[in-house]
Amino acid sequence: MHNKSDMEALIQECATLHRHLCPRQVLGIRMGLLGGELLGIEVPQNNKRMLTVVETDGCGADGIAVATNCWVGRRTMRILDFGKVAATFIDRKSEQAFRVYPNPTARKVAPNYAPDAGNRWEAYLLGYQRMPTDELLIAQPVKIAFSLEKLWSKNGKRVNCAECGEEIINEREVVRNGVILCRSCAGERYYHTINSDGTITAPPVDVFHLTNALTPETIILT
Repeated sequence: MHNKSDMEALIQECATLHRHLCPRQVLGIRMGLLGGELLGIEVPQNNKRMLTVVETDGCGADGIAVATNCWVGRRTMRILDFGKVAATFIDRKSEQAFRVYPNPTARKVAPNYAPDAGNRWEAYLLGYQRMPTDELLIAQPVKIAFSLEKLWSKNGKRVNCAECGEEIINEREVVRNGVILCRSCAGERYYHTINSDGTITAPPVDVFHLTNALTPETIILT
């Protein structure tokens, strides 16, 4: 269990990183602390044991990152944009996982814990810091529907796309009729290429599929 000084230190760190402090950052910090408590992992972690899947980008994700020390750059945080301030905290060792999200009544209850707030926004900011965990957040045990091993891949795994020549890491290639392709050349491209004559090459674009693919593992297409 983290004490008040721990919380205050994390809030200050997050405010410095984000250049301001908002209610969703506080929610993210509280969620990250609860995730660590539920998994029995001390947070902020000093290794890569915890993996966090966050269901939206933005302020809340920064709060979770500061509280857990899970970061996109360390491959310990994945953004799966469902537009929800929710996250699943996974123990890579045991594969135990808990999904944590704000109690639907939290926004209504928060002002009760901040009678000194000057406005509604400040009431959320202060209330989310002061509310008991069971009034602020809901946690549910979940079973992960993807392979952690395939998600993590292995060091040194790299190939080159037969079409564009670009390097592909982490076993994210597509194999079509024995030919290795990157996902862009296989048709999952989020951009249109502008040619030298100004024309645009416009293959199918499936941004949401790319954004939401947790485990873009090697795919065999025939």
